[in-house]
Amino acid sequence: MTQRRALLHTVFLFLLPIVVAAWDWSVLSAVLLVLLMLLWRWLIVLSGFVRPERHPPLVLDSIPASHFVEKVRWNMDAAGIDYVEQPAGGTLGAFFLGRTVPRLRLNTGAVRSSIGNSAEILRYLWGAYSVPLGERVAHLEPSNERIELERRCDRYGVNLQVWVYHHMLADRDLTLHAWGVNDPAVPLWQRYTLRALYPLQALLIRKSFRITAANYEKACEHIEKLLADIDATLSDGRASILDGDKRNYTDYQFAALSGLWLQPQAYGGGKANHSRIERSRMSNPMRADIERWIAAYPHAVNWVQALYAEER
Repeated sequence: MTQRRALLHTVFLFLLPIVVAAWDWSVLSAVLLVLLMLLWRWLIVLSGFVRPERHPPLVLDSIPASHFVEKVRWNMDAAGIDYVEQPAGGTLGAFFLGRTVPRLRLNTGAVRSSIGNSAEILRYLWGAYSVPLGERVAHLEPSNERIELERRCDRYGVNLQVWVYHHMLADRDLTLHAWGVNDPAVPLWQRYTLRALYPLQALLIRKSFRITAANYEKACEHIEKLLADIDATLSDGRASILDGDKRNYTDYQFAALSGLWLQPQAYGGGKANHSRIERSRMSNPMRADIERWIAAYPHAVNWVQALYAEER
């Protein structure tokens, strides 16, 4: 079923009870109306085969500033895979539509599919493009060692979500900026909705991410454990965390996730410029954490900054 036609159908479906009540229609009339709606839905299904809507082959649903989106975005850019990014505002998709990001939508004629979670998206890209693109996607090839590091880094990314919201939720303007209210690529209605619903969204985030002082401390412990391990690994000057001089998707992943707190100029590859947070705008406790990590893990920090400068 094509998206735009289905949306119009859904709008009319929600209006049906109001129409029936307003006009005081009989039960028979209501039944006939339901049958017409079913016929309409069937015609939409048929239209998807007869006259499918045109869509880009690959669409990446995103929040521009998301570090998990940056993980997928960077690996796709490194492979030269063509895609269109569809940015959304903050947590609207997650809390009101049940759609988390990143999400990769695949369009092949009348068939539309989607894949969520960054790890699953990268597995799909490796499987789909390893033959047609060859060496261009060699960095996406999974192995037991890479997958294990990817899992550790993904946990690091989740802990960074706790860390960033612990520091930022009290600052409404800064959080809204990170969610894209100043990004012209985010639909205008979403930017206004983000502002209007901020108190509700902040409450939902505190509950769903369990943003408490105790969890913040635990998150920092896990963050610093991974940073210490990566810092020790990179102390010998290697180019890749796992593979010596040949970089792979876990290198871009670690750099992308660390970009959330380092906020290098190239973060997002040009697609998060309107959502970047200058360190001068951060709270003193947030800056203190960042400065402590920069001082404690210089090899990891310099490596991430160099990777952004060289390849982003």
